[in-house]
Amino acid sequence: MAKRSDCPISNVLDLVGDKWSLLILRDLLFFAKKSYSDLQNSDEKVASNILSSRLEKLEMDGLISKQQDEKDKRKKIYTLTEKGIDMLPILLEMILWSAKYSPDTNIPLALVTKASNDRDGLLEELRKRISIGD
Repeated sequence: MAKRSDCPISNVLDLVGDKWSLLILRDLLFFAKKSYSDLQNSDEKVASNILSSRLEKLEMDGLISKQQDEKDKRKKIYTLTEKGIDMLPILLEMILWSAKYSPDTNIPLALVTKASNDRDGLLEELRKRISIGD
């Protein structure tokens, strides 16, 4: 895919600049969702055609990978690549921004407190949890 510009923000937006891609990454990063049906059952109710296209794009862009489920060969399992896991700080900052400006959302206060007191420790803890889940 050709870059629109050399702007680093534009570069990130080319990869995850729509809400569905960010929500898929959220579900994989924070909620340990792995399968298509897990992702489709998120509160936001993404349409199946949009979910399919975003999963394909995220895979092509190297943020996720797809494997066959060991237990059910018809089922695909989606996991984050290192590139996808590296989106964690960006999503955490979005959560903290929402905690400040939209406190009426379902933000886990323990997460906000931990991020405020030990952001690096929290990121390391989340990275380990994601890696263990693979």
